[in-house]
Amino acid sequence: QVQLVESGGGSVQPGGSLRLSCAASGTIFDINVMGWYRQATGKQRELVAGITSDGATNYADSVKGRVTISRDNGKNMVHLQMNSLKPEDTAVYYCNVVARTRSYRSWDNYWGKGTLVTVSS
Repeated sequence: QVQLVESGGGSVQPGGSLRLSCAASGTIFDINVMGWYRQATGKQRELVAGITSDGATNYADSVKGRVTISRDNGKNMVHLQMNSLKPEDTAVYYCNVVARTRSYRSWDNYWGKGTLVTVSS
């Protein structure tokens, strides 16, 4: 199995910055896509940003220009640098990876438990 542990959430004023990190551990043969999703109260979970194993990225329109996703393949980590935060960015942020535990196993989705980001004055 693969375990994901997020860190870096917290409270910040509008216009502030936060850096989220996620470390993957366990029986990992290979990781394909790593990403961050968020879920605000009363809303569906949505993709914030994703990054492939070769570094290709994609971002939700709502965060483009304010958020940067990066990954450290050697450490099985993914980071999310968030700048110019807005109250509407308030949500629980979840780390997600698509990984396989053996070369002959299929790719599976794994989720972290989430970290709360609150943007408020």
